[in-house]
Parts: sequence; structure tokens; C-alpha cells
Amino acid sequence: MPDQPTTIPIAEDEFSVHVEKKVSGWVRVTTQTHTLTETAAADLRHEDVQIKRVPVGIEVRQVSDIRVEGDTTIVPVFEEILVIEKRLVLKEEIHITRSASIERAEIPVALRKQEAIVEREKPTEEANQGEPDNGEL
Repeated sequence: MPDQPTTIPIAEDEFSVHVEKKVSGWVRVTTQTHTLTETAAADLRHEDVQIKRVPVGIEVRQVSDIRVEGDTTIVPVFEEILVIEKRLVLKEEIHITRSASIERAEIPVALRKQEAIVEREKPTEEANQGEPDNGEL
């Protein structure tokens, strides 16, 4: 039958893709807090005052003011004495000297520090037998 058409079957391959969730492990994160003791150091300043009385005993015509010479403040002290005439005599001066010193102070201070600990765990066989994934996370 030469006039009869020949039928040729045509084949086509098809495929489908689906995703399954598989647990590969877990991560556990914990924190630990440690307390450290450190020393806080500071310089503390304090001043000492020395009082020194200096006898002068000279006659002056007028009262003089307080004066400063270097670190020393000088306060004049006057006295009137009775003579046939009245005279102003510088009896003494008070010399006030300041000196500074530095003392090192060390104080223990408690500081806290946290540390993160990460542990990985392997999955069990039951955890891997889940439902197929629909693509959502």
C-alpha cells in the first residue's frame, strides 16, 4: 500500500522539580557572663599649708597690703605701741606656703564580660523525613 500515509510516533520527555526540606543540624547559642576585677588608678591631689611666723619689729608709716611671693602669701600684722608719740610698727609677718603632692589611688572595679558559645548539633533520621518544601523558608 504505497498510497497510505506512514504514522511516526513523536515522543517528548517531561520533568518536574520539587524541593524537600532536610535538616542538616541545629545551632544552639548561649552566653556566659564573666566578672573580671581590674584596678582603676587615679592621681589624687591634696595641698598642705605651713604657717610660719616671722618677727619683723620695724616702724612703718602706713599699713601695707597682703602680698604673694611665689607660693607664699604674706599677711602683715600691725600693732600700735604707745610711746610719747604714736608709731606704726610692723610687728611680724605671717608666711603661708602651699605645697602640693600627688598620691596614687588604686581601687578594684568589677567589670562584666559576656561570651557567646555556639554549639552545632547533628540531625536525627526522624527530623530529615519531613514534608516536601513549597519553596518558603
